[in-house]
Amino acid sequence: MRLLPCNPPPIHADARTRGMGGRCWVLGAVMAACCTAALTAAPDGDLLAWWSFDRIEGRTSTDGTGAVQDTIGGNFKHTAGVLGKALKFDGFTTEIVRAAAAAPQLGTAFTLEAWVALGAYPWNWCPLLGQCRETQAGYGMLLGPRGQLSLQLALGDTWAVCTSKDFALPLRQWTQVAATFEPGLGLAIFINGEPAGTLAATAAWRAAPDADLRIGVIPAPAKPSNIHREFGTLPAWFSLDGIIDELKIHGRVLSSAEVRAAHAAVPTPGEPELPLRKMPAGPPGPGRFGAYSTRLKYYDEWDALWRVGPDPDVLVRFDESAARVVFWRGTRYSPAWVSENDLWMADQSVEAWNNEEGCFEHMQDPHCLYSHVRIIENTDARVVIHWRYAPVSAYNHLWRVDPKTGYACWVDEYYTIYPDAAGVRKVTWQAGTLGDPHQFQESLPFTQPGQYSNDVVDKDFCTVANLKGESAKLSFVAEPARKRTDLPPDLSMQIYNFKARNRPFIIHETGTNMHNLLDRIETDWTRPGGCSHWPVGQLPCDGRTSQAPDQPTHFLSFPIAYPPVHTDGTREWWQSLYGMTDKPIAELTKLARSWAQAPDLVVTGEGFRATGFDRGERAYQLTRDAAAAGKPLKCEIRASEQSPLANLPLVIQNWGEAAATLQIDGQDVARGKQFRLGHRYLLDGTTLLVWIKLEATKPVTICLAVAEQG
Repeated sequence: MRLLPCNPPPIHADARTRGMGGRCWVLGAVMAACCTAALTAAPDGDLLAWWSFDRIEGRTSTDGTGAVQDTIGGNFKHTAGVLGKALKFDGFTTEIVRAAAAAPQLGTAFTLEAWVALGAYPWNWCPLLGQCRETQAGYGMLLGPRGQLSLQLALGDTWAVCTSKDFALPLRQWTQVAATFEPGLGLAIFINGEPAGTLAATAAWRAAPDADLRIGVIPAPAKPSNIHREFGTLPAWFSLDGIIDELKIHGRVLSSAEVRAAHAAVPTPGEPELPLRKMPAGPPGPGRFGAYSTRLKYYDEWDALWRVGPDPDVLVRFDESAARVVFWRGTRYSPAWVSENDLWMADQSVEAWNNEEGCFEHMQDPHCLYSHVRIIENTDARVVIHWRYAPVSAYNHLWRVDPKTGYACWVDEYYTIYPDAAGVRKVTWQAGTLGDPHQFQESLPFTQPGQYSNDVVDKDFCTVANLKGESAKLSFVAEPARKRTDLPPDLSMQIYNFKARNRPFIIHETGTNMHNLLDRIETDWTRPGGCSHWPVGQLPCDGRTSQAPDQPTHFLSFPIAYPPVHTDGTREWWQSLYGMTDKPIAELTKLARSWAQAPDLVVTGEGFRATGFDRGERAYQLTRDAAAAGKPLKCEIRASEQSPLANLPLVIQNWGEAAATLQIDGQDVARGKQFRLGHRYLLDGTTLLVWIKLEATKPVTICLAVAEQG
């Protein structure tokens, strides 16, 4: 088989926008039916099939010619069309399949026409209408992953293809499409009444009378287009993501004038029910600090896929920042830090790979079979969220399964988040189960549908720095060097330069190997994101280059860091400090030093023992002696320029259920945003959690006393 080329004529500007404004509804079912029939039905009764979708009862749509009733499969909506009602396909499950015996029998010449409005382009070529046996016989009018319209059919011993230019079909706008064929006239396609492509042909076409006719769904599972690795992606079902109305098959060729007249005869359509899809980040603005169990809604068709209850997701809010942390099914629960204007920054999970199945990671778990989230602590002083997952491939195979026990590598990530919109990510797994190869961390900003990379990040997209305060910028440039030789040593910090007040940062431990520190090609800055298989995507795919700003994407994927790995014999882990800030990199250096080289805390009173600063919790750990009930905690934090104090979290075991009062350098501090308390109730005692908003570069004294009840 070979593909015959098609040379589409230019698409005029008015053809892209025509019929997209205003509202003009035809009221009354009888009037709508009469007007629609008059648009293109020829006097000689050439209309072989007509899906007006005005009448849908249950799951049955009646053919406008009155001949057949079709069953609608999957999830769908009956919504407003260009005239009367239309059928909204969900992009995943919706289908109409008419058995071959009931399909209209096309003669030597025919015309296909419809009105369509797309919410997103299909993952790969998808028939708007087709009856074919692979590329051996039959015909199809298809829509492509780059917004193309195509007429394809078996012509002699070839499969003829006539396709429009890329992105000839807009998103979220009603568009009339038509395709014609007749030996001698050849193949022709039209968009909004104007020619969009022609292909000369003299031979007769070959039908596939034994094949079922399909509307809006692929005939067999298929891989998405533009994938990175064939072996890392599996075929899957998908349908059109959009609305179809007034779909017709004519038993003759409509002339160009008739196609143009059919388009002009439809009153200006109203706006289709396809709002721009925005990934959910909860209520905007600051809110009560804490973690919320909730169900974050994306859009109806995607949400309808999930068999979940009312609280599958977790959202963390801050009372002094409009930033949020989102643990959502659309990211497979990988937490995303979201700015006040809804710019998202996520991160890679622990990732492994091989050359048989591709990547093993959380991205390959679209149904969240192995990825779960729960709230462990939720107090005024801090929240702790647990994300547990198993690295999995597109084949639904886990990483390094023990053949004797059946257990695989599982990862537990703990996020200890404080009121200053910063929190530690501690990633831990059973020692010896991870193996090689693996990757720990990869910075992944998102684009929303409708966004390009330059809507999210500045041209200087990232600033990296070390604990000395030396910094450099990574940028989109015309000719990026293969290696940056001007970077400071011992880099351990980064800020992604979002077009927002709140920008995401990561602070790694000293000794981190941060690499892929490169400038990027300038043209990528104006691309519609990078890869669209994650987030949100439901296909088993370990890499797909985005083709349009129609789906959420992740992009850049740099820098990549390998932090130091710790072990206690049974568990291994690494830990880094994440958050969002409105401060410059110099201010972030203070926070980095306070965490990576925290000042010493020395107990100056009786009854308490200090066990050091735990970077995995970003907190000083203390224990109250059993005989010290009622005694105050007195201590000194020996802050300095090199080891500053940038807020003070304390974890005091065996404190009990009592509250506390606070003095800093002898001055009383009232409970509120500067001084917050919480309790963690354990089987062996109650721990006091303390958060003190305090910055210092010289020693300060703290006195925590048991608060009197009353």
